This record gives sequence, structure tokens and C-alpha cells, in this order.
Amino acid sequence: MSAPSPAPAYEIRVAEDPADREACFAVRKDVFVAEQNVPEDIEYDAYDAYDADAVHVLAVREDGVPLGTGRLLHGAAAAAKNGDGDLAVGSLGRLAVTAAARGLGVGAALVRAVEAAARARGLTAVDLHAQTHALGFYERLGYRAYGPEFPDAGIPHRAMRRAL
Repeated sequence: MSAPSPAPAYEIRVAEDPADREACFAVRKDVFVAEQNVPEDIEYDAYDAYDADAVHVLAVREDGVPLGTGRLLHGAAAAAKNGDGDLAVGSLGRLAVTAAARGLGVGAALVRAVEAAARARGLTAVDLHAQTHALGFYERLGYRAYGPEFPDAGIPHRAMRRAL
């Protein structure tokens, strides 16, 4: 029996500088626009500019290669996205992991980083809109689906929430 291979080294960090933000957008373009055919003009929105109501997180391999990204909206931005006006609930979105990094735990690490950012801002829960094929992934992380299935960018989604 051989020893398990070590987990690839990567870090998760808040994308505060312009280079990190560009890396986030590059991952999203690869995953959403190129792989999933989401129109580029709807993939990016007002919260992609520096915004006090958005926190972008980035997974980066030790050699600097970006592996994944995610975004937390909070405050009025999240309340509008979630549709219930609750300022104590954040909105996780734009979670994307490169094809080469899937299966390495990057997605779960990004979700946990978004949740940590939500806790740091005093939020009590996180909502998200999950592509239906990813429901099991989010359920394993403690999220529960609610409401009917709906299309977003032509892809079936369900709303999910996790109390923090």
C-alpha cells in the first residue's frame, strides 16, 4: 500500500489588488464563458469593480497559477440579490474552479473562505444560487435548497442557504 500523495499546495486569499482581481476574472471567463457558454456581458456586473459590498476570494497555487475564485456580496447588494431584504444574509456567487484544479478541495476551501468573510462582517447566513448539478457539493458543505428550480444564464439553478 503506497502512501497518499500530498495535497497540492495552494492558498486562499482575499483578492484586494488589481492583479488578484484580474486572476479572479480570468478564472470566471475560463469556466463560465468558455466552458459553460455564459454570455460575457452578463457574467460581469457592477460588483466586479472595487465595491465595499463585495469580497472576492482567490485560490492560487504556490507557483502563482490561479485555481479558483468566489465572491461574497453583503449589505444592500446581498439583500437585493437574495430578494428578501435581510441585511444579515450574505450572497455567495461566482464560484468557479479551473478544470485542472477540480477534485482537489479548492471549491470547498473557497466556500469556507467566503463564509469566514461573512462571519467577519457579522452575517448570520449565506445564500447562493447553485447550478443544479452542483447541489450535492453544496449540500455536503451544509447548504439546504429551497424554492423552485429557475434558469440563470440558461442554466438550471436552485436557491440554497446555510446558517453560520
